[in-house]
Parts: sequence; C-alpha cells; structure tokens
Amino acid sequence: MENLDVMVLRTLRDWRRAGRRALLATVVRTWGSSPRPVGSIMALCEDGAVAGSVSGGCIEDDLIYRHTRAYAQGAAGTDPMPVGAPTFVKYGITADEAHRFGLPCGGTLELLLEFDPDAGALEALVQALEAGQLMTRTVQLADGRVTLAPAARPEALRLDATALVNTFGPEYRMLLIGAGPLTEYLTTMALFCGFAVTVCDPREEYRSAWSVPGATLVSDMPDDVVRAFRADRRSCVIALTHDPKLDDLALLEALQTDAFYVGAIGSRQRIQQFAAHVG
Repeated sequence: MENLDVMVLRTLRDWRRAGRRALLATVVRTWGSSPRPVGSIMALCEDGAVAGSVSGGCIEDDLIYRHTRAYAQGAAGTDPMPVGAPTFVKYGITADEAHRFGLPCGGTLELLLEFDPDAGALEALVQALEAGQLMTRTVQLADGRVTLAPAARPEALRLDATALVNTFGPEYRMLLIGAGPLTEYLTTMALFCGFAVTVCDPREEYRSAWSVPGATLVSDMPDDVVRAFRADRRSCVIALTHDPKLDDLALLEALQTDAFYVGAIGSRQRIQQFAAHVG
C-alpha cells in the first residue's frame, strides 16, 4: 500500500493523460463528525471508476450517480461531468441526509469538485511527489487554474474566497534490512499504515521464504540499497538481521541521510559496540 494521495493523483493523471474525463473531489470543510478529514481527496472517472475516498462510500456512490454517464439520468443533452470552474457541494445538511449518506452524529462535509484537471499539472505534481518533494497545490476558484510550488513543511488545507491551497507530501517509505519472520510482521503493519516498504536481504535462503505481498524485495548488499534508497524526511531505515556484516554498513549509510528514524535490533552490548564504532 502506498501513500493514498499519491495513488489518487497518479490514477487521475493517467485517466486525464488518456483523454478520459474525470473530476477531483477535496474535503474542504466539516461540521460535527466526519468520516474523512479536511484535505482528503478522491478521483472519479467518467466510467464510474473511483480512486481514494471522501466518506465511507455513500457519498462516493452519489457522486458516481450524478457525474458519470453510466449512472446519471439527467435531462436529455445534460452532461453529467460539466466543464468550467470548480463547484462546491455539501452533504449531510439535515439529519435525514446525514443518515442517508452515513455521516455519524449528524455531521456535514463540503467538497470542492474540480472537473477535468489539467494532465500536465497533475504530471508535474506526481513527479515531484515521487521524487520526495513536499508540494503545495493552489486552485483558483474562478477558473480552476492550478499552480504548484515546493513547501517547506506540511500545512493544513487553506480555503478563502479566491483559492484552495492543499499540501501534498511524498509517500512514507520504510527500508528493512533482513527478510526474517520479524520483518514479515513489521512489513504487514507498515503496509497497513500506508508505508511503501522495501525489504533488502542478499541471503537467498531468507528471500525464498518471503511471504508478504505488497513489499519490494531486493537482493543487493544493504549499504548499496541504502544509498540507492535515498532516504528523505518521510523515510525510515531499520536493520533486523542481527548480522553485523549486513546491518552495520547499512546503518552507517542510513545515519548520513535525512531519514526520520534509523534503528536496529540487538542486545545492549551489541548496540553499545556499534555506538562506540560510530563515535
């Protein structure tokens, strides 16, 4: 499992690059309880395919009904996927609507719908995120024009009378050294939490027994893998082999990166020896 926003934006880019009509929905306001926080996004293709989520499913179903040819039953000649400036839509304004759309405790949420986002701007944003950059995406409400800029730090969504500004970060990544049973448990938890996981083990006997789908399994030497991994502030590196020949060089390389966490397992004596070696 990868960062959800990156997946949504990549899928939307692919749809638009293929010439398919699509919309991007962003949660911009919530009142009371809401299934998804402000800033959450989903993409909807003209054929009804969905990427991402703005609720538990009922609002997605309503958007599919309203904005795809397969479901919409509007007047003759009405295009269910309009063109032009972004529009706002609210769900759960009344208690009945909140119940209908599965919003807990009478909650209300408001979405901004962008129709046919520019494929070039989406491509630039996805490339920046895949390169590990933190980006702001600004949408002009008058015409849907989008501008992108690097961000110094994550920020909450901002909305005013003229523009929506949302910050998107690269996916969180985890590099694990060793493909033993403990790594399988940690990989399962990390994938569930949205990390992109890479597992490195040059030992064939461990790789051949690997059983967790969704992670990238590589066989190069760990220190080479750490260098190629290029850990950033949304990355962590954890050594789990108990073998100094594999762990130590990888850890030394990882400590030179911007990784937010570098760790290893071992006895206190083992950790003290490594710390003394590092200096």
